[in-house]
Amino acid sequence: MFTGIIEEIGTIQSIQRSGNSAVLTIQADLILSDIHIGDSIAVNGICLTVTSFSNNSFCADVMHETLNRSSLKSLCSKSPVNLERAMPANGRFGGHIVSGHIDGTGTIRSTKQDSNAVWYTIQTSPSILRYIVEKGSITIDGISLTVAAVQNDSFQVSIIPHTLKQTILAYKRAGDIVNLENDCIAKYVERLLNCQPKTTITTDFLTKNGFF
Repeated sequence: MFTGIIEEIGTIQSIQRSGNSAVLTIQADLILSDIHIGDSIAVNGICLTVTSFSNNSFCADVMHETLNRSSLKSLCSKSPVNLERAMPANGRFGGHIVSGHIDGTGTIRSTKQDSNAVWYTIQTSPSILRYIVEKGSITIDGISLTVAAVQNDSFQVSIIPHTLKQTILAYKRAGDIVNLENDCIAKYVERLLNCQPKTTITTDFLTKNGFF
């Protein structure tokens, strides 16, 4: 599990593609301080498993499903990426519950300066928008953010200077694709409600039996 608080910006050293899969080698610094094979690291919001590492980089396999659902297929050598290690049991919960299992992608429609902040308008599919609510949580490229507004086919977030400095959002422009992960609570609630068995108890039934 992650919290959406980016620890550092890494750099893609190489991408070895093989059919519909790939192996990423990512240059990093801070997250390598206690790295082990098998560790989970969120790369632009995607939970990847460390398969090997050196003094200045680590490798991770990327399967077909991940390439299909994410923006990883658009990365190239020297691309910057957001990095976050899995949350330790005694760590601070600075963002929100982030699984690293993204729901899909969105496209940055526009950016707009607003005093010290920058507004990002992101267009995405109805299947993702259905779980996005104003003042709710959304993960964009692994960053835990608060939704500022929601439209029919897009939503907006307002980014403070610190977030721009510490993440790759500063490099993003209109037309760029970003990874999106909805707040998992809404998805679980919907699933549980849809799985409830149908009941014959109605308002009329309760009225006839003296409950109203």
